[in-house]
Order: sequence, then structure tokens, then C-alpha cells
Amino acid sequence: MENTEDEGYFKGRGAQIKTENRFLKAKYVAEHVEGLDEPLLSAPTTQVFHESPKNIVNKVTSPDLGMMYSMNPYQGCEHGCIYCYARNTHEYWGFSAGLDFESKIIVKKNAPQLLEKFLMNPNWDPVPISVSGNTDCYQPLERQFEITRNILKVFAKYRHPLGMITKNGLVLRDLDLLKDLAQDNLVHVYISITTLDEELRRVMEPRTASAIKRLKTVEALAKAGVPVGIMNAPIIPGLNHHEIPQVLKEASNHGALAAGMTVVRLNGAIGKIFEDWLRKNFPDRFDKVWNQICSMHGGTVNDSQFGRRMGGEGNFAETIHQLFTVSRKKYFGDKKMPAIDLTKFRRGGNLSLF
Repeated sequence: MENTEDEGYFKGRGAQIKTENRFLKAKYVAEHVEGLDEPLLSAPTTQVFHESPKNIVNKVTSPDLGMMYSMNPYQGCEHGCIYCYARNTHEYWGFSAGLDFESKIIVKKNAPQLLEKFLMNPNWDPVPISVSGNTDCYQPLERQFEITRNILKVFAKYRHPLGMITKNGLVLRDLDLLKDLAQDNLVHVYISITTLDEELRRVMEPRTASAIKRLKTVEALAKAGVPVGIMNAPIIPGLNHHEIPQVLKEASNHGALAAGMTVVRLNGAIGKIFEDWLRKNFPDRFDKVWNQICSMHGGTVNDSQFGRRMGGEGNFAETIHQLFTVSRKKYFGDKKMPAIDLTKFRRGGNLSLF
């Protein structure tokens, strides 16, 4: 790995550039660097923006994901994962998918109230709602705002089923609510584990919990009776694909009941962000990694084809899937998540929380 301590590399951030926003006419460019008195970019501090949306629950119709519903209390994510598919959504807010995505965080403080309003709809038939399918609901700012905790209180009040996925051990703060929901088979929690290599994690996912902390989080959830699985995602050839067996082994040993995966895809501005990061951190294997990603997506890193975009195709993708399938069978056997119970839903809830 290249030394990233050099001047100009923003430690603690994944992206090292601000990409052009496709929705904006104006953009910053450094055409004459010698004429600049100071760098065009500097290490950003985290800024918080407050948004008051009218709706919070979204219907997902992607053929890759099936019919589902999701909600996101935050937009943007301070974790700074370099590969994150959600980066492109930050452009809708007038920001860049690069440094802005992980330093300009949009907070939806009225999310719990909007969720309660949604669940009060007399025509709503309960199906699991995924909390944070876009950005992490337990990112660092959650410690301050506690929006996710208040969302869990709404789900508990209405006995409504949900799923969660996170990279942050902060989820254990809400163990009391998760245990309550788990008693009625109303919750599944997934912990995302991309790599066990701390040197890789620090540059690829700079503000996330360590792999050890994530495994300990899996263990704590399992011991508390909360159904927990892991997502070994995304799989990036030449960087973390060889870790699949060890990740699944450790996850199972720590109490995980299920494991899933996706391969990396670099749509929109993410391609430029990832390319810049890869050249700066792994110049010796840039061509190998880049070309193998392309080989899984029809010759390009940008893939929107349903069925292929998340799983890939071709010889290398097949090798990854075989390795994952064999590893899951070996380390998880007949383990599986318990079925979600849809019959516990209390239409109308009890007393208002707000």
C-alpha cells in the first residue's frame, strides 16, 4: 500500500476529490494551479444540514431487491466508505458525491414522527421496513441526535417489523429496544463486514468501527437474542475477495445466523472517486483491480443492468460466488434467520410517543 501520510492526502476521509455535480452548471476547476494562493481543496470538517421532509418511508421497486420499503434518517455518511453506492444521491442535494458526501450530512430530525404518521395509515398492511438502505443509521452523528433510537421506539410501539444494517457498534446502545422487538420476531440486524485487514479498512472505510469491534457487536447481539447476520460486501477483486472464507468463519463463530454478499459496482461519479483513491493507495495493483472489476460488469465499472449489477458475471464473478457459496455452507450450515412475524402489528399503536 502506498504511504498516504503525504501532504495533500486527507486522512480520515475516503474520497480525496470533489467530483462534478451533474445537476449544476457551475463547477470549480484548477486550470492554472500556479495562480492559486492556496489549495483548491482542503481537509473538510463535518457540517450538519437539517431537512424536514414530508415523507420518510420509500417504496423500493428494484428487481434486484424485490418489493420492499426503506427509510433513511440521514443523507450522506461520515463513515466515508470509498465504494458507497449512495454517494451519487448526494448530488440531488446540490453537493458532490466525493468529499461532500462524507462531510456535509443531512439530518432528518422529524423522521420518527413521519414514521408514526405512516404507520397510522388505515390502509397500511405491515411488511418489514429497512432502516437505512442508503446511508448508515448509526453513523457518528447518531450518538448526538438519537434519531434512529426514536425510530426504534416507534417500531416497538406499533410492534412493526423492520430490518437494519450498519457498520457501527453504536447499535448496541439500543439493545434494550432491539431485544424487545426480537421477542416478537420483529427485527433482523445485519452487520456489514468488508474486510478483516485493518490497514485496508482504515483507508477504504476510514470512520467505521474496526473489524474486531464489528465481530464483537455480532456476538453481543446474538447473546442478547437479537437475530443477526452479516453482509460481506462489497467484494472487490484484488483487494478483499480472498478474505471471504475467513470473514464468514469469524462471523459464524461470533453468532451470526446468515451471510450475504454483493460485488462492487462503481456507477456515476463513484467511478472517478474510486479510481483516484485506488491510484493513490494501491498504484502497484491498480490495473489488476480495475480490469477485474470491469470484467464483472460487461467491460465497464458502471453497471445498471438488473441481475448483473450486484452479482456480476463472467469467470471472476463466478469464482467469487463459488467461494462464497462453499464458505457459507461450510461455516453456516443450516443456520438461518427466524421468520419475521407480521401478525403482531398494532394498528393505531398505544399512546402517542410525541
